[in-house]
Amino acid sequence: MLDSKTRAFLRGVASTRETEILIGQNGINEGVLSQIDMNLDAHELVKIGLLQNTDIDAKQIISELAQVLMAEPVASIGRKVILYRYSRKAKNHVLDANKDKENAKKEVKGRQNKTKKK
Repeated sequence: MLDSKTRAFLRGVASTRETEILIGQNGINEGVLSQIDMNLDAHELVKIGLLQNTDIDAKQIISELAQVLMAEPVASIGRKVILYRYSRKAKNHVLDANKDKENAKKEVKGRQNKTKKK
């Protein structure tokens, strides 16, 4: 289960990415599921778009997709769904950037506290 800070970070990362998978009038079938699965293995974070000609609602489908693909639901915004799943196959892990960012913040705070004490 992702905490709110991690989910917010992942939403930010996804906002800079293009939609990787589009779901249309044929809905979700084995081909779409395997494509999402491959993207999760390669990139850990996948942004899925629901075309207007589909009857699927993003808020309803996010939990079902997450359960079937063993992924974490990040967000459903409008007609977009964002899923995350850790992958050993990924070259660059998405959450490593978040850890680096947090460590940098801690280091800056530590420096500020040292200068205030002097």
